[in-house]
Amino acid sequence: MTTTQPATEEQPAAVDQASMTRAERAALALTSDVAQSLAEQHGVCVRPLPRRRIDTTTGRVAVVPVPCGSTREDQCRPCADKARRLRAVQCRQGWHLEEEPLEERAEPTDEQRELMATRADLFAAHVDCKAAGDAEACEQIADSVAELDAAIRAAGVRGRLTPLEPPDMPKRRSTRRRQDAPNLPRRPIDKRTVGQVFAGRYRPSTFLTLTLDSYGRVDAEGAAVDPGSYDYRRAARDAVHFPALLDRFWQNTRRCVGWDVQYFGAVEPQRRGAPHFHAAIRGSIPRSELRQITAATYHQVWWPTHDEQLYSADRPPRWDSRAKGFTDPETGTVLPTFDEACEELTEPAHVVTFGQQVHVKGILGGTEEAGRHVGYLTKYLTKSVGQATGIAESPTDRHRDHARRLHAELAITPCSPRCAVWLLHGVQPQGARPTTEPGRCKGKAHKPEHLGIGGRRVLVSRKWSNKTLDDHRAERAAFVRQLLDQAGVKPVHAVEDGPYLWETPAPDDTDIPPRPTLLLHAVAERQRWKAEYTAAQLAASELSPGDNCSATRDHAA
Repeated sequence: MTTTQPATEEQPAAVDQASMTRAERAALALTSDVAQSLAEQHGVCVRPLPRRRIDTTTGRVAVVPVPCGSTREDQCRPCADKARRLRAVQCRQGWHLEEEPLEERAEPTDEQRELMATRADLFAAHVDCKAAGDAEACEQIADSVAELDAAIRAAGVRGRLTPLEPPDMPKRRSTRRRQDAPNLPRRPIDKRTVGQVFAGRYRPSTFLTLTLDSYGRVDAEGAAVDPGSYDYRRAARDAVHFPALLDRFWQNTRRCVGWDVQYFGAVEPQRRGAPHFHAAIRGSIPRSELRQITAATYHQVWWPTHDEQLYSADRPPRWDSRAKGFTDPETGTVLPTFDEACEELTEPAHVVTFGQQVHVKGILGGTEEAGRHVGYLTKYLTKSVGQATGIAESPTDRHRDHARRLHAELAITPCSPRCAVWLLHGVQPQGARPTTEPGRCKGKAHKPEHLGIGGRRVLVSRKWSNKTLDDHRAERAAFVRQLLDQAGVKPVHAVEDGPYLWETPAPDDTDIPPRPTLLLHAVAERQRWKAEYTAAQLAASELSPGDNCSATRDHAA
């Protein structure tokens, strides 16, 4: 019988573990669970990575926890929530801009021009040596150009450098639009990204939702009513090529509306498992034009035909070291490569289009509705694609069967020209090697939790705010440092400490503390940071009341 001391209002009841049974002790909370719960309560990463930090000034060595940076709440809720809030700040800052985001490029320096001129001379010399058949001189020039390219990059030049040996040009396909697709007007693109002003003061923006076509009737839970007639093959291929369809949509949009449209979008799954797209668009576009662009957008997949599966896991193609390729297990015939199989194509292997459902809504900046839609865009970013569909919550037998059939089709659908699934269809993928396992591809599109969505979940145009996530993190750190400096608060690890060298410890290193210790260390550090930041806020409010605002204030949350 368990005995405990009586509880009071000031002190909870003490647990006497010595008098507990084994089953009762097993039900108690573990120290690791308590440490993880405490870390989540303070917003600290629950899967910290131990890193050895060496101060090059003082020589002090310390093992510190580094956040894992996961974007999935089932892996690390604090890191995923931090990433979601950072995306929300990125979306909010670029959606309703009233002035063009600055894009200043540095002027070429004399050093950069000199290096580029030297490269041009070497390029011309390589052409002459190649025409004369001097292979040794070509090799020496190639080594010199490789060193020169490294110097050009170090000098601060970005962009593509023309290779000495340009690759073979791929076979050009006809760019004529399909006869079953409506034509779109093409206007000259103005060099502007902000929308128009209406009535002298309103500059609305747009919220857009695009979906894929229907593949068959589904019930309220998203499962197929008749799995036999549901087109799982088209659903799998549309999901795999959905990112390419989105790229084509934005290309058509810019050509049609006549200005450089900027967007922040998130790819999310519907309950049936098909992806759909939510986008915040800067500026106002008429609903009729967006629906016209959506109806006229398509993507043709010029890949070898993969309707029939020729091999299986029990009867896979075999690697032939003499032929340096995969062969038929019975006849020994070398399978055609991906490029060879594409040479005789007369029609695309698949054409993906959007569905008829297009939702367009105008949004004014600074309103409650704008904030609500920003939250809606980033709501499911911390969940995997499978979790966002609701399959993992309370699935029915019909829903499980629907997900199983879709994943079975995705398992035999190639996701790229380098996908190992091509071997099941009798085609050697690009970059095939002896270690390639037929039918086994590590791409995200084949994993059950991704449901064919192999690309990025968040798509942001280049001129949305001219800031990357690293830039937003840097703004957050700059805002905090500025606030601490104004308040005269000296943090424990000041900016002038260091510089540091970072090392990844080996798993058998004896100086690595266990995870609960790392968690408690991170919690203590977070509490100290919060105390310093709170003191700085109070001091700043006393020094300049009513003027404690910044464009980067959201980052410090």
